[in-house]
Amino acid sequence: MPFVIECAPPFLTARFAAPQRTLGWSLLHPGFAVVTDVVWVEVRNSDLGLSIDPRAFLKARLADSGLPHALAFMTSRDIRHHHFCERRVDAVAATCLTTVGLSNGERVGSRKASARPHVGTINTLLHVSEPLTDGAMIEALSIVAQARTAAIIDSWRAERGTAVTGTGTDCIVVASPCRREPLAFAGLHTPVGEAIGGAVYDATRSGAEQWDRDFPHAAPGD
Repeated sequence: MPFVIECAPPFLTARFAAPQRTLGWSLLHPGFAVVTDVVWVEVRNSDLGLSIDPRAFLKARLADSGLPHALAFMTSRDIRHHHFCERRVDAVAATCLTTVGLSNGERVGSRKASARPHVGTINTLLHVSEPLTDGAMIEALSIVAQARTAAIIDSWRAERGTAVTGTGTDCIVVASPCRREPLAFAGLHTPVGEAIGGAVYDATRSGAEQWDRDFPHAAPGD
């Protein structure tokens, strides 16, 4: 297992033994970064009113927790309902940790007239055991998005209405080791691509099904 998971609400932490290279669109470390800790911060909608700067709010929470340099997600999903999956293909292991909330569900290519930007979201950390080049990191990010979307669609069939493909505030971060010769490719036809897809799909599907059990009368976006 590439990281230790600590769940002490309102914080869920994935802690690596050594710094990892990351790529994603997290609020405080967008783009490429190098981090040791990835933290989910559980919040309530009331924490993030119109007058609140979310970046400043998140920085303050992390500073209070003693993790001022961590890469962080924010979610209103109960972080005790986090989902983990590891998939190994040949010599490559992919490990996914995610929280899945769907009350902020959207379908790609459309946008709700009245968005609620701080409710349920899908926050995904995917770690690959081998270093990746810039291009392979970007390719891996695309496969995480594909796998997440496939899992959500498969969880919400047509009889429930048009399936959502994600939420309006989803965040994905891909992490890999900083050293050793990096892999140049991470497509669907490669071992690393297969491992990524399997780990993310299974963890996200488990999270979507948990959300359905917790909110049996709700549909994504309700």
